[in-house]
Amino acid sequence: MAALTDRQKARERLNQVFQSVLDKMIPKDEAMPLPGRKFVDWEDLGDEMERTIVPVFLEERAALEASAHLNRGGLCPRCGSGRIYMIKQTDEEDQVEVLTPHGPVVLRKQRCRCRACDRSFSPSGARLGFANRSSFVAEGGSANRA
Repeated sequence: MAALTDRQKARERLNQVFQSVLDKMIPKDEAMPLPGRKFVDWEDLGDEMERTIVPVFLEERAALEASAHLNRGGLCPRCGSGRIYMIKQTDEEDQVEVLTPHGPVVLRKQRCRCRACDRSFSPSGARLGFANRSSFVAEGGSANRA
C-alpha cells in the first residue's frame, strides 16, 4: 500500500489554491476595492471559497491515505478466489468524480479482475472508507422483515 502523493506536495497545492482564492477575495493591492458590499455578499464569497478549497483538500487527503494505491487486489468479493490481477489503466481511466456536499471531487480508483469468475471490482483498501450503502439500506428498511 502506498500513498499517491506526499504531504509536502499536498500542502503546496492547497497553499496555491488558497492563495489564489485569497487574492481574489482580499486583494493585496490597497487600490483595488474589496468584493461585496453587504453581509449576504460576504456569505456568497465564503461559499465560493468553500466550493474551491474543500474539494482540493478532500482530493489531497484521499491521495495521502496509505490505502490509496494497492499493489495487490486481495480476494474476490464475489467468489472469494485469490486469483486476482490489477487492471492496467491510464491516468484518465482510473479517475472517478464523486459529488460531495462541498462540490465535485476527483479520486483515483483502481480496478481488479478475478480470473476465477471473470468479474471486476475495486480492491477493498482503495475504497477510502466509502460506505457499502446497499447493506445499510437493507438493515434500516423493511426489506429484511416479513
